[in-house]
Amino acid sequence: MQVASVSEQMIQREQRLIADAMRMRYYPLVVASASGCTVTDVDGRQYLDLTAGWCVANTGYGHPAIQQAIADSYRRLSFWSAVSNPHPSFLDLAERLVQLVPGDAPRKVSFANSGSEANDGVAKLVPLARKRPRMISFIGAMHGMVVGSAGLSGMPFLTRFGGSGGVTRVPYPNPYRPFFSSDPEQDAAECLRFLEEQVLCGVSPPEQTAAVIVEPLQSDSGVVVPPDSFLPALQRLCRKYDLLLVDDEVKIGGGRTGRMLGAELTGVQPDVVVVGKWLGAGLPIAAIIGPAEVLDVVPLGHAFTLSGNPTCCAAALANLDVIEREGLAARAVELGERMMNRLREMQARHEWIGDVRGKGLFVGVELVRDRHTKEPASLETAKLCYRAFELGLVLNYLGVRANVLEITPPLVISAAEIDRALEILEQALADVERGLVPDDRIGRIGW
Repeated sequence: MQVASVSEQMIQREQRLIADAMRMRYYPLVVASASGCTVTDVDGRQYLDLTAGWCVANTGYGHPAIQQAIADSYRRLSFWSAVSNPHPSFLDLAERLVQLVPGDAPRKVSFANSGSEANDGVAKLVPLARKRPRMISFIGAMHGMVVGSAGLSGMPFLTRFGGSGGVTRVPYPNPYRPFFSSDPEQDAAECLRFLEEQVLCGVSPPEQTAAVIVEPLQSDSGVVVPPDSFLPALQRLCRKYDLLLVDDEVKIGGGRTGRMLGAELTGVQPDVVVVGKWLGAGLPIAAIIGPAEVLDVVPLGHAFTLSGNPTCCAAALANLDVIEREGLAARAVELGERMMNRLREMQARHEWIGDVRGKGLFVGVELVRDRHTKEPASLETAKLCYRAFELGLVLNYLGVRANVLEITPPLVISAAEIDRALEILEQALADVERGLVPDDRIGRIGW
Protein backbone atom coordinates (compact mmCIF):
# COMPACT_ATOMS: atom_id res chain seq x y z
CA MET A 1 0.00 0.00 0.00
CA GLN A 2 1.34 3.42 -0.97
CA VAL A 3 2.09 5.69 1.99
CA ALA A 4 0.55 9.15 1.77
CA SER A 5 2.98 12.05 1.45
CA VAL A 6 3.24 14.63 4.21
CA SER A 7 1.25 17.02 2.03
CA GLU A 8 -1.52 14.47 1.51
CA GLN A 9 -1.67 13.74 5.24
CA MET A 10 -1.98 17.45 6.04
CA ILE A 11 -4.67 17.99 3.39
CA GLN A 12 -6.70 15.21 5.00
CA ARG A 13 -6.14 16.79 8.40
CA GLU A 14 -7.24 20.18 7.09
CA GLN A 15 -10.46 18.74 5.67
CA ARG A 16 -11.26 17.41 9.13
CA LEU A 17 -10.37 20.56 11.06
CA ILE A 18 -10.75 23.72 8.95
CA ALA A 19 -14.03 25.35 7.98
CA ASP A 20 -14.96 25.65 4.31
CA ALA A 21 -15.95 29.25 5.07
CA MET A 22 -12.26 30.24 5.05
CA ARG A 23 -10.91 27.96 2.32
CA MET A 24 -10.42 28.26 -1.43
CA ARG A 25 -8.07 25.63 -2.83
CA TYR A 26 -6.72 25.39 -6.37
CA TYR A 27 -4.28 22.53 -5.77
CA PRO A 28 -2.98 20.43 -2.84
CA LEU A 29 -0.07 22.65 -1.80
CA VAL A 30 0.95 22.69 1.87
CA VAL A 31 3.60 25.37 2.36
CA ALA A 32 6.46 24.93 4.81
CA SER A 33 8.70 27.90 3.95
CA ALA A 34 9.37 30.56 1.35
CA SER A 35 12.19 32.91 0.35
CA GLY A 36 12.25 35.57 -2.33
CA CYS A 37 10.01 34.15 -5.09
CA THR A 38 10.42 30.49 -4.15
CA VAL A 39 7.98 28.45 -2.05
CA THR A 40 8.87 25.08 -0.48
CA ASP A 41 6.23 22.56 0.55
CA VAL A 42 6.26 20.17 3.51
CA ASP A 43 7.71 17.41 1.30
CA GLY A 44 10.66 19.60 0.28
CA ARG A 45 9.47 20.36 -3.24
CA GLN A 46 10.11 23.90 -4.51
CA TYR A 47 7.81 26.10 -6.59
CA LEU A 48 8.23 29.43 -8.35
CA ASP A 49 5.52 31.77 -7.08
CA LEU A 50 3.49 34.06 -9.37
CA THR A 51 0.96 35.11 -6.73
CA ALA A 52 2.88 36.99 -4.01
CA GLY A 53 0.21 35.55 -1.70
CA TRP A 54 -2.61 37.57 -3.31
CA CYS A 55 -0.30 40.61 -3.69
CA VAL A 56 0.86 40.58 -0.06
CA ALA A 57 4.54 39.69 -0.60
CA ASN A 58 5.48 42.55 -2.93
CA THR A 59 8.99 42.65 -1.47
CA GLY A 60 9.29 38.87 -1.65
CA TYR A 61 9.11 36.33 1.14
CA GLY A 62 11.30 36.96 4.17
CA HIS A 63 13.18 40.07 3.07
CA PRO A 64 16.15 40.37 5.50
CA ALA A 65 15.59 44.08 6.27
CA ILE A 66 11.94 43.47 7.15
CA GLN A 67 12.81 40.40 9.23
CA GLN A 68 15.25 42.50 11.23
CA ALA A 69 12.77 45.32 11.76
CA ILE A 70 10.13 42.89 13.01
CA ALA A 71 12.52 41.16 15.41
CA ASP A 72 13.88 44.44 16.78
CA SER A 73 10.39 45.84 17.29
CA TYR A 74 9.09 42.77 19.08
CA ARG A 75 12.08 42.68 21.41
CA ARG A 76 11.65 46.37 22.20
CA LEU A 77 7.87 46.41 22.65
CA SER A 78 6.06 43.12 22.05
CA PHE A 79 2.65 44.76 22.13
CA TRP A 80 0.73 47.83 23.08
CA SER A 81 -2.73 48.75 21.90
CA ALA A 82 -2.65 51.97 19.91
CA VAL A 83 -6.31 52.41 20.82
CA SER A 84 -5.10 53.28 24.32
CA ASN A 85 -1.78 55.02 23.68
CA PRO A 86 0.48 55.86 20.72
CA HIS A 87 3.99 54.57 20.17
CA PRO A 88 6.72 55.93 17.84
CA SER A 89 6.32 53.51 14.90
CA PHE A 90 2.54 54.09 14.95
CA LEU A 91 3.10 57.82 14.42
CA ASP A 92 5.97 57.33 11.96
CA LEU A 93 3.86 55.06 9.77
CA ALA A 94 0.91 57.44 9.81
CA GLU A 95 3.26 60.22 8.66
CA ARG A 96 4.56 58.07 5.80
CA LEU A 97 1.10 57.09 4.66
CA VAL A 98 -0.18 60.65 4.61
CA GLN A 99 2.80 61.55 2.40
CA LEU A 100 1.99 58.76 -0.04
CA VAL A 101 -1.34 60.23 -1.12
CA PRO A 102 -1.24 62.67 -4.07
CA GLY A 103 -2.19 66.28 -3.35
CA ASP A 104 -1.55 68.57 -0.43
CA ALA A 105 -4.89 68.38 1.40
CA PRO A 106 -4.46 67.63 5.13
CA ARG A 107 -5.25 64.03 6.01
CA LYS A 108 -5.34 61.66 8.94
CA VAL A 109 -4.96 57.88 9.24
CA SER A 110 -7.16 55.19 10.75
CA PHE A 111 -5.51 51.78 11.11
CA ALA A 112 -7.14 48.37 10.73
CA ASN A 113 -5.97 44.76 10.55
CA SER A 114 -7.06 44.06 6.96
CA GLY A 115 -8.34 45.73 3.83
CA SER A 116 -11.76 44.30 4.61
CA GLU A 117 -11.79 46.10 7.96
CA ALA A 118 -10.50 49.32 6.45
CA ASN A 119 -13.16 49.35 3.74
CA ASP A 120 -15.73 48.50 6.39
CA GLY A 121 -14.65 51.75 8.03
CA VAL A 122 -15.25 53.56 4.73
CA ALA A 123 -18.74 52.08 4.51
CA LYS A 124 -19.41 53.17 8.09
CA LEU A 125 -17.73 56.57 8.42
CA VAL A 126 -18.08 58.22 5.02
CA PRO A 127 -21.91 58.31 4.95
CA LEU A 128 -21.98 59.57 8.55
CA ALA A 129 -19.47 62.32 7.80
CA ARG A 130 -21.28 63.50 4.68
CA LYS A 131 -24.74 63.08 6.26
CA ARG A 132 -25.73 61.18 3.14
CA PRO A 133 -26.74 57.51 3.48
CA ARG A 134 -25.83 56.17 0.05
CA MET A 135 -22.64 55.17 -1.79
CA ILE A 136 -21.83 54.10 -5.33
CA SER A 137 -19.51 51.25 -6.25
CA PHE A 138 -18.82 49.22 -9.39
CA ILE A 139 -19.96 45.89 -10.76
CA GLY A 140 -17.07 43.47 -10.29
CA ALA A 141 -15.57 45.39 -7.38
CA MET A 142 -13.95 43.54 -4.48
CA HIS A 143 -13.69 45.65 -1.33
CA GLY A 144 -13.74 43.09 1.47
CA MET A 145 -15.28 40.20 3.36
CA VAL A 146 -16.96 41.80 6.38
CA VAL A 147 -20.48 43.15 6.23
CA GLY A 148 -19.79 46.78 5.34
CA SER A 149 -17.02 46.14 2.82
CA ALA A 150 -18.84 43.14 1.34
CA GLY A 151 -21.82 45.42 0.84
CA LEU A 152 -19.65 47.79 -1.19
CA SER A 153 -18.44 44.94 -3.39
CA GLY A 154 -19.91 43.84 -6.69
CA MET A 155 -18.85 40.19 -6.93
CA PRO A 156 -21.54 37.46 -6.83
CA PHE A 157 -19.87 35.47 -4.05
CA LEU A 158 -20.26 38.53 -1.80
CA THR A 159 -23.52 40.08 -2.97
CA ARG A 160 -25.32 36.83 -2.01
CA PHE A 161 -24.96 37.88 1.64
CA GLY A 162 -27.01 41.07 1.16
CA GLY A 163 -26.39 43.99 3.52
CA SER A 164 -25.93 46.58 0.78
CA GLY A 165 -29.22 48.47 0.70
CA GLY A 166 -27.48 51.85 0.54
CA VAL A 167 -25.07 50.91 -2.26
CA THR A 168 -25.75 51.29 -5.99
CA ARG A 169 -23.43 49.37 -8.32
CA VAL A 170 -22.66 50.70 -11.79
CA PRO A 171 -20.76 49.30 -14.81
CA TYR A 172 -16.97 49.41 -14.77
CA PRO A 173 -15.38 49.82 -18.23
CA ASN A 174 -13.90 46.55 -19.46
CA PRO A 175 -12.18 46.88 -22.86
CA TYR A 176 -12.33 43.12 -23.50
CA ARG A 177 -15.96 42.65 -22.42
CA PRO A 178 -17.54 46.10 -22.85
CA PHE A 179 -20.97 47.07 -21.52
CA PHE A 180 -21.93 49.67 -24.13
CA SER A 181 -19.41 50.04 -26.96
CA SER A 182 -16.61 48.04 -28.56
CA ASP A 183 -14.51 51.21 -28.55
CA PRO A 184 -12.81 51.32 -25.10
CA GLU A 185 -12.85 55.11 -24.78
CA GLN A 186 -16.50 55.30 -25.82
CA ASP A 187 -17.40 52.48 -23.46
CA ALA A 188 -15.74 54.27 -20.53
CA ALA A 189 -17.59 57.47 -21.42
CA GLU A 190 -20.89 55.57 -21.61
CA CYS A 191 -20.28 53.95 -18.21
CA LEU A 192 -19.88 57.42 -16.72
CA ARG A 193 -22.87 58.76 -18.64
CA PHE A 194 -24.95 55.94 -17.17
CA LEU A 195 -23.68 56.87 -13.71
CA GLU A 196 -24.53 60.54 -14.19
CA GLU A 197 -27.75 60.42 -16.18
CA GLN A 198 -29.37 57.32 -14.74
CA VAL A 199 -28.00 56.68 -11.26
CA LEU A 200 -27.39 60.22 -9.98
CA CYS A 201 -30.62 61.44 -11.57
CA GLY A 202 -32.71 58.70 -10.07
CA VAL A 203 -31.54 55.81 -7.92
CA SER A 204 -28.86 57.59 -5.89
CA PRO A 205 -29.24 61.39 -6.15
CA PRO A 206 -26.24 63.53 -5.13
CA GLU A 207 -27.93 64.94 -2.04
CA GLN A 208 -28.22 61.37 -0.73
CA THR A 209 -24.87 60.07 -2.01
CA ALA A 210 -21.71 60.37 0.06
CA ALA A 211 -19.04 58.93 -2.22
CA VAL A 212 -17.97 56.74 -5.08
CA ILE A 213 -15.52 53.93 -4.24
CA VAL A 214 -13.37 52.53 -7.03
CA GLU A 215 -10.35 50.34 -7.75
CA PRO A 216 -8.10 52.09 -10.32
CA LEU A 217 -7.69 48.61 -11.81
CA GLN A 218 -10.18 45.95 -10.80
CA SER A 219 -8.56 42.87 -9.34
CA ASP A 220 -10.78 39.94 -8.42
CA SER A 221 -13.24 40.56 -11.27
CA GLY A 222 -10.44 39.51 -13.62
CA VAL A 223 -7.60 42.08 -13.74
CA VAL A 224 -9.69 44.67 -15.59
CA VAL A 225 -7.72 47.67 -16.89
CA PRO A 226 -9.94 50.62 -17.89
CA PRO A 227 -8.83 53.27 -20.39
CA ASP A 228 -6.58 55.95 -18.90
CA SER A 229 -9.35 58.49 -19.42
CA PHE A 230 -11.74 56.76 -17.01
CA LEU A 231 -10.44 57.63 -13.56
CA PRO A 232 -9.78 61.35 -14.25
CA ALA A 233 -13.27 61.65 -15.75
CA LEU A 234 -14.75 59.91 -12.69
CA GLN A 235 -12.90 62.38 -10.46
CA ARG A 236 -14.35 65.29 -12.41
CA LEU A 237 -17.83 63.81 -12.05
CA CYS A 238 -17.35 63.47 -8.28
CA ARG A 239 -16.20 67.09 -8.03
CA LYS A 240 -19.18 68.25 -10.10
CA TYR A 241 -21.68 66.62 -7.72
CA ASP A 242 -19.71 67.05 -4.46
CA LEU A 243 -19.07 63.33 -3.97
CA LEU A 244 -15.96 62.00 -2.26
CA LEU A 245 -13.76 59.77 -4.43
CA VAL A 246 -12.54 56.75 -2.45
CA ASP A 247 -9.56 54.91 -3.96
CA ASP A 248 -9.18 51.24 -2.99
CA GLU A 249 -5.46 50.40 -3.28
CA VAL A 250 -5.62 47.34 -1.01
CA LYS A 251 -4.45 44.92 -3.70
CA ILE A 252 -2.86 46.95 -6.48
CA GLY A 253 -0.83 49.43 -4.41
CA GLY A 254 2.72 49.18 -3.12
CA GLY A 255 4.50 49.66 -6.45
CA ARG A 256 2.81 46.78 -8.27
CA THR A 257 1.38 48.85 -11.13
CA GLY A 258 4.57 50.84 -11.60
CA ARG A 259 3.60 53.54 -9.12
CA MET A 260 3.16 53.36 -5.37
CA LEU A 261 -0.57 53.95 -5.83
CA GLY A 262 -2.50 52.95 -8.93
CA ALA A 263 -4.31 56.30 -8.96
CA GLU A 264 -0.97 57.97 -9.74
CA LEU A 265 -0.94 56.32 -13.18
CA THR A 266 -3.53 58.82 -14.39
CA GLY A 267 -2.77 61.78 -12.11
CA VAL A 268 -5.88 61.37 -9.97
CA GLN A 269 -6.00 62.85 -6.45
CA PRO A 270 -8.55 60.85 -4.47
CA ASP A 271 -10.17 62.18 -1.30
CA VAL A 272 -9.80 58.92 0.63
CA VAL A 273 -7.30 56.10 0.04
CA VAL A 274 -7.45 52.58 1.47
CA VAL A 275 -4.31 50.42 1.68
CA GLY A 276 -3.82 46.90 3.00
CA LYS A 277 -2.53 43.45 1.93
CA TRP A 278 0.92 44.56 0.71
CA LEU A 279 1.46 47.13 3.47
CA GLY A 280 2.72 44.81 6.21
CA ALA A 281 4.79 42.46 4.00
CA GLY A 282 2.89 39.51 5.46
CA LEU A 283 1.81 40.94 8.80
CA PRO A 284 -1.80 42.12 9.14
CA ILE A 285 -2.14 45.87 8.83
CA ALA A 286 -4.27 48.20 6.71
CA ALA A 287 -5.25 51.85 6.79
CA ILE A 288 -7.74 54.46 5.69
CA ILE A 289 -6.07 57.74 4.74
CA GLY A 290 -8.49 60.63 4.49
CA PRO A 291 -9.70 64.02 5.71
CA ALA A 292 -10.44 64.69 9.36
CA GLU A 293 -14.10 65.36 8.51
CA VAL A 294 -14.39 61.64 7.71
CA LEU A 295 -12.01 59.98 10.16
CA ASP A 296 -12.98 62.11 13.18
CA VAL A 297 -16.74 61.89 12.65
CA VAL A 298 -17.34 59.31 15.44
CA PRO A 299 -14.74 59.13 18.25
CA LEU A 300 -13.85 55.47 18.82
CA GLY A 301 -16.13 54.62 15.89
CA HIS A 302 -13.73 52.25 14.13
CA ALA A 303 -11.16 50.93 16.61
CA PHE A 304 -9.56 47.48 17.01
CA THR A 305 -7.35 46.26 19.86
CA LEU A 306 -4.58 44.99 17.55
CA SER A 307 -4.68 47.60 14.80
CA GLY A 308 -1.57 49.75 14.56
CA ASN A 309 0.38 47.51 16.93
CA PRO A 310 4.17 48.07 17.17
CA THR A 311 5.33 44.99 15.28
CA CYS A 312 3.00 45.42 12.31
CA CYS A 313 3.85 49.12 12.07
CA ALA A 314 7.57 48.29 12.09
CA ALA A 315 7.03 45.74 9.32
CA ALA A 316 5.12 48.29 7.23
CA LEU A 317 7.77 50.99 7.68
CA ALA A 318 10.55 48.60 6.68
CA ASN A 319 8.47 47.39 3.74
CA LEU A 320 7.97 50.93 2.45
CA ASP A 321 11.71 51.53 2.81
CA VAL A 322 12.51 48.42 0.72
CA ILE A 323 10.02 49.34 -2.02
CA GLU A 324 11.56 52.81 -2.31
CA ARG A 325 15.23 51.90 -1.79
CA GLU A 326 15.20 49.01 -4.27
CA GLY A 327 13.14 50.89 -6.87
CA LEU A 328 10.54 48.15 -7.04
CA ALA A 329 7.90 50.29 -8.76
CA ALA A 330 10.23 51.08 -11.66
CA ARG A 331 11.26 47.45 -11.71
CA ALA A 332 7.61 46.44 -12.02
CA VAL A 333 7.29 48.54 -15.18
CA GLU A 334 10.35 47.01 -16.81
CA LEU A 335 9.60 43.40 -15.89
CA GLY A 336 5.88 43.79 -16.53
CA GLU A 337 6.62 44.80 -20.13
CA ARG A 338 8.87 41.77 -20.50
CA MET A 339 6.18 39.49 -19.13
CA MET A 340 3.33 40.86 -21.24
CA ASN A 341 5.42 40.77 -24.42
CA ARG A 342 6.20 37.10 -23.78
CA LEU A 343 2.56 36.36 -22.99
CA ARG A 344 1.40 38.03 -26.22
CA GLU A 345 3.88 35.90 -28.14
CA MET A 346 2.33 32.90 -26.39
CA GLN A 347 -1.13 34.18 -27.33
CA ALA A 348 -0.21 33.91 -31.02
CA ARG A 349 0.51 30.19 -30.49
CA HIS A 350 -2.51 29.28 -28.33
CA GLU A 351 -6.11 29.99 -29.34
CA TRP A 352 -7.36 29.74 -25.76
CA ILE A 353 -5.58 32.96 -24.79
CA GLY A 354 -8.22 35.58 -25.54
CA ASP A 355 -6.61 38.62 -23.91
CA VAL A 356 -3.43 39.73 -22.14
CA ARG A 357 -3.65 42.91 -20.08
CA GLY A 358 -2.19 44.68 -17.09
CA LYS A 359 -0.05 47.43 -15.64
CA GLY A 360 3.40 46.75 -14.26
CA LEU A 361 3.44 43.35 -12.54
CA PHE A 362 -0.34 43.26 -12.21
CA VAL A 363 -1.12 41.05 -15.21
CA GLY A 364 -4.19 39.15 -16.34
CA VAL A 365 -4.56 36.44 -18.99
CA GLU A 366 -8.15 35.67 -19.98
CA LEU A 367 -8.81 32.19 -21.38
CA VAL A 368 -11.67 31.54 -23.79
CA ARG A 369 -12.86 28.53 -25.76
CA ASP A 370 -13.63 30.68 -28.80
CA ARG A 371 -12.00 34.04 -29.51
CA HIS A 372 -15.00 35.20 -31.53
CA THR A 373 -17.72 34.42 -28.98
CA LYS A 374 -15.37 34.87 -25.99
CA GLU A 375 -16.96 31.85 -24.30
CA PRO A 376 -15.15 31.57 -20.93
CA ALA A 377 -12.79 28.61 -20.58
CA SER A 378 -13.40 28.22 -16.85
CA LEU A 379 -12.70 24.48 -16.55
CA GLU A 380 -9.62 24.78 -18.72
CA THR A 381 -8.33 27.65 -16.56
CA ALA A 382 -8.70 25.54 -13.42
CA LYS A 383 -6.90 22.68 -15.11
CA LEU A 384 -4.10 24.98 -16.25
CA CYS A 385 -3.44 26.19 -12.72
CA TYR A 386 -3.46 22.63 -11.44
CA ARG A 387 -1.04 21.45 -14.12
CA ALA A 388 1.24 24.44 -13.51
CA PHE A 389 1.34 23.42 -9.85
CA GLU A 390 2.37 19.90 -10.83
CA LEU A 391 5.18 21.39 -12.91
CA GLY A 392 6.43 23.62 -10.09
CA LEU A 393 4.60 26.92 -10.61
CA VAL A 394 2.17 28.53 -8.14
CA LEU A 395 -0.51 30.43 -10.01
CA ASN A 396 -4.03 31.67 -9.18
CA TYR A 397 -7.09 32.31 -11.30
CA LEU A 398 -10.11 34.49 -10.63
CA GLY A 399 -12.71 36.64 -12.39
CA VAL A 400 -16.49 36.87 -12.54
CA ARG A 401 -16.33 33.92 -14.98
CA ALA A 402 -13.39 32.17 -13.22
CA ASN A 403 -11.33 32.25 -16.42
CA VAL A 404 -8.57 34.81 -15.80
CA LEU A 405 -5.05 33.97 -14.68
CA GLU A 406 -3.88 36.57 -12.16
CA ILE A 407 -0.11 36.95 -12.49
CA THR A 408 1.23 39.02 -9.60
CA PRO A 409 4.71 37.80 -8.64
CA PRO A 410 6.78 39.39 -5.90
CA LEU A 411 8.27 42.60 -7.30
CA VAL A 412 11.77 41.25 -6.57
CA ILE A 413 11.37 38.54 -9.23
CA SER A 414 14.25 38.37 -11.73
CA ALA A 415 14.02 38.38 -15.52
CA ALA A 416 15.35 34.80 -15.54
CA GLU A 417 12.62 33.73 -13.11
CA ILE A 418 9.97 35.36 -15.30
CA ASP A 419 11.26 33.51 -18.34
CA ARG A 420 11.30 30.20 -16.49
CA ALA A 421 7.80 30.78 -15.09
CA LEU A 422 6.38 31.49 -18.54
CA GLU A 423 8.07 28.39 -19.97
CA ILE A 424 6.32 26.31 -17.30
CA LEU A 425 3.04 28.12 -17.95
CA GLU A 426 3.18 27.40 -21.68
CA GLN A 427 4.01 23.75 -21.06
CA ALA A 428 1.06 23.51 -18.67
CA LEU A 429 -1.23 25.13 -21.24
CA ALA A 430 -0.06 22.73 -23.94
CA ASP A 431 -0.65 19.77 -21.61
CA VAL A 432 -4.21 20.91 -20.90
CA GLU A 433 -4.83 21.44 -24.60
CA ARG A 434 -3.75 17.81 -25.17
CA GLY A 435 -6.20 16.59 -22.53
CA LEU A 436 -3.58 15.46 -20.01
CA VAL A 437 -5.42 16.86 -16.96
CA PRO A 438 -8.58 14.86 -16.11
CA ASP A 439 -11.70 16.62 -14.84
CA ASP A 440 -11.62 14.78 -11.51
CA ARG A 441 -8.42 16.60 -10.51
CA ILE A 442 -10.38 19.83 -10.19
CA GLY A 443 -12.69 20.66 -7.31
CA ARG A 444 -14.95 23.70 -7.12
CA ILE A 445 -14.10 26.18 -9.86
CA GLY A 446 -13.45 29.76 -8.79
CA TRP A 447 -15.14 31.71 -6.03
